[in-house]
Amino acid sequence: MLQMLSHRPIPGQDVARTVRLRLTIGWYIRLYRSHPGGYTATMSAQIIDGERMAAQVRAALRLRVAALTAAGVVPTLAVVLVGTDPASITYVNAKERDCEDVGIRSLDHRLPAHTSRRELLDLVRKLNRDRSVHGILVQFPLPDHIDPNAVVAAIDPNKDVDGFHPVSMGRLLLGLPGFAPCTPRAVMSMLERSAVALAGAEVVVVGRSMIVGRPLAVLLSQKHESANATVTLCHSATTDIANHTARADVVIAAIGCPRFVTEAMVKPGAVVIDVGISRVEDRSHPRGYRLVGDVDTDAVAEVAARITPVPGGVGPMTRAMLLENTLQGAEGATHA
Repeated sequence: MLQMLSHRPIPGQDVARTVRLRLTIGWYIRLYRSHPGGYTATMSAQIIDGERMAAQVRAALRLRVAALTAAGVVPTLAVVLVGTDPASITYVNAKERDCEDVGIRSLDHRLPAHTSRRELLDLVRKLNRDRSVHGILVQFPLPDHIDPNAVVAAIDPNKDVDGFHPVSMGRLLLGLPGFAPCTPRAVMSMLERSAVALAGAEVVVVGRSMIVGRPLAVLLSQKHESANATVTLCHSATTDIANHTARADVVIAAIGCPRFVTEAMVKPGAVVIDVGISRVEDRSHPRGYRLVGDVDTDAVAEVAARITPVPGGVGPMTRAMLLENTLQGAEGATHA
């Protein structure tokens, strides 16, 4: 009966509602098959606390930063912000507080929105030459008249703490030491700290951006004791994303679409990592909006074994990995 319903046309309803209904029916089919004797228990996912993990990372970094500073090297991060994008300002301010918290020196370069491409590249080259600077972070997005690829390519790969330079990406693909992008590195660290066994596990990453999805797929599939996963990378042209996520042991959502992943798309007992963050209108909130991720958290938490919250999940660990990369650059400079 359920199988017939899952393929029957549903007249008089819009496509989105039809898809949601079929996803729900499909979930019950999978649930019945995996628990043929019946399934009555309600699962409540364990929260993967990114704030707590980030605090642990910072505590360990303070000791390493103090040791390096005592040896005469003060780890230094140069942060460049062009324009007055509110979200970028908030994020840069948080990064600078994080630096202060662990003892990393932060150099703040805030430029007006009309800054020319040449002026920005000149500043990047100046920071490249400054031997006291161990990491360079140019906050994105940039104003429309500046090509972000040109800016990334201009950063010294040895100071590319964002991990976006073509050299950094190449080293990542080859499994060589270097800077990994902060968010993929954060996800890997959170999975490891949560004792999620990835070897042989089926992992589905939803989203193929160069910032998260593609480098994360590489990290997950590397021949390493904390990786070795079988990875499927879904994107906007993937046919029936739910069919992929529903069989995954780990689902990682990084598609930039609020509450895209529903409980019908997740198998019971899966681990769900939510990378997305979006503002949605909420008139009951003092700010008139609230932050949500790419996962319908409340609903999926009833199905998943473990899940990251938004906010308080991947975001704090992403910032912690920026600090880790900056210290890595400083430690590397002492051996250069």
